[in-house]
Amino acid sequence: MSDNPTQEMPDSRSFEERVFARFDTLDVRMTTLEDKVDSRLRDTRPIWEAMQADLANVKDDLASVKSEVKVISRNVMLLHEDNLRMRSDQRELRERVEKLESQSRS
Repeated sequence: MSDNPTQEMPDSRSFEERVFARFDTLDVRMTTLEDKVDSRLRDTRPIWEAMQADLANVKDDLASVKSEVKVISRNVMLLHEDNLRMRSDQRELRERVEKLESQSRS
């Protein structure tokens, strides 16, 4: 058995020829892979474009919803203020009635 394991290879081609053959194989595989990727991109591009259009619509709808929520929020605050005013007026009326009732009992 020899100390040089590179001489034990059954392939009769030189080292450089074997390396270049591997590069050629890798090149073919890379080209095949690129072709598959391009094909898949062509297949998915319409889906991607439709999704981007849908996303733009969602953004527009979200802006509209935000605007409507702002209006509703303002209206709720006004209702709250009106409710507080009515409760205050109610308390004042109750106090006046109680005062009148206490005066009428005396």
